[in-house]
Amino acid sequence: MAATRRFEGKVAIVTGGASGIGAATLRRLASEGARVICADIDDARGEQLTKEISRAGATARYARCDVGELANLESVVAYASAEVGVIFTGLTILAGSIWGKPTWGVWWTWDARLTTTAILLLIYIGYLMLRSFVEDRARGARYAAVLGIIGFLDIPLIHKSVEWWRTLHQPASVMRPGGSTVAAPMLLALLVSVAAFTLLYLYLLSQRVHLERLEAEILERNREG
Repeated sequence: MAATRRFEGKVAIVTGGASGIGAATLRRLASEGARVICADIDDARGEQLTKEISRAGATARYARCDVGELANLESVVAYASAEVGVIFTGLTILAGSIWGKPTWGVWWTWDARLTTTAILLLIYIGYLMLRSFVEDRARGARYAAVLGIIGFLDIPLIHKSVEWWRTLHQPASVMRPGGSTVAAPMLLALLVSVAAFTLLYLYLLSQRVHLERLEAEILERNREG
C-alpha cells in the first residue's frame, strides 16, 4: 500500500493537464497520494477533470495558465533587455574613449578589456538582428538564445581580461582576494552608481516591455478588425 502512495503529502502541478498525456499524468499522481493542480487554458475540461479526481477522494484544483503567454513574456523581456544592453554597453565604450584620450593619448586601442567589451556589444547587436530579420520568429528566437549564451560567457572574459593578458587597465580593485583596495568614499560612490544604473535598467526594461505588449495588443485588434 505504501508503494502506491509514494507521493503522499506532495503537491504536483501539471501544465497541459486537462487532456491527453497531461490528464493521465494528473490521474496517476493523484492516485499515488499527491495533491494535484491542473494548469491549462481549457477551463471546461480542466474543471471537469479536477472534479472527477476530487470525487475519487483525492485533492485536485484547476488553475488557468497559458504557458504560451508566459513563454512570449520571457521572449519580450529578453529582447528588451538586449536593447538596453546595447545602450549601456555603447555608453560604456563611449565614456571610456572620452576618458582614455587625455589619459592614454588615443581614443581607442586594442586593449584586452576594450576588445572583449566591444565583442559583447557586437553580440548584443547580433542578437537583436537575429530576432528582427529571421522570418520564422520562433527559429530566430532560438538562434538568438544561443548567441545570448555566448554573450553571457563573454562576461567573465571581460572581468578576467586584466589578469590573463597584458592590458592598460589596472587589475581588479574591488572584487579581489584580500578585499577592496578602493578608498571608502570612492567605493561608496561606486556602489551608489551601480545601484542607480541597476534601477535605471529595470525602469527602462519595464517601459520597453510595456510598450511591446501594447504594440502586440494593437496588432491583435487590427487582425480581429
